[in-house]
Amino acid sequence: MNLGALGKTLISDAISDKVKNVVDSLRPGDLASVAENAQPPKPAAAPEASIGNIILGQIQAMQNALKEDQELVVLCNTGLETLRIFEIYVPAFKVAVLTGVDSEKTVTRFICAVEALQLTCKPMPVQPDAKPVRVRLVAPPPPAKA
Repeated sequence: MNLGALGKTLISDAISDKVKNVVDSLRPGDLASVAENAQPPKPAAAPEASIGNIILGQIQAMQNALKEDQELVVLCNTGLETLRIFEIYVPAFKVAVLTGVDSEKTVTRFICAVEALQLTCKPMPVQPDAKPVRVRLVAPPPPAKA
């Protein structure tokens, strides 16, 4: 055996003895915690947001970004007519009730599945002496905990 091979053997023996001593000093409970800490923790499953809550959140964000002399005009095309929406109520996670006025200024309610809801939102300037209209948003009740 040459001198280089002898040195490698001595170093590997010394290192393996140290590693063995460290591992032996850990108790079984500590080994489990070390193994758990070695793996990255799994992220907690985020609660899935309903489409209705996402839509309400987007409209609320658009309204919050308006200047004092602007209002958010929310329009919904029902197929027969276009409604200007003043209230969006989501009584359940999959149902939306829109309250607005049609072209004849008749108060109209439109009930539809949230997945089928298509709204057009645009900021509009308000007349000088008028107060801006804000869309009223009513979220669904939180789910009951078991």
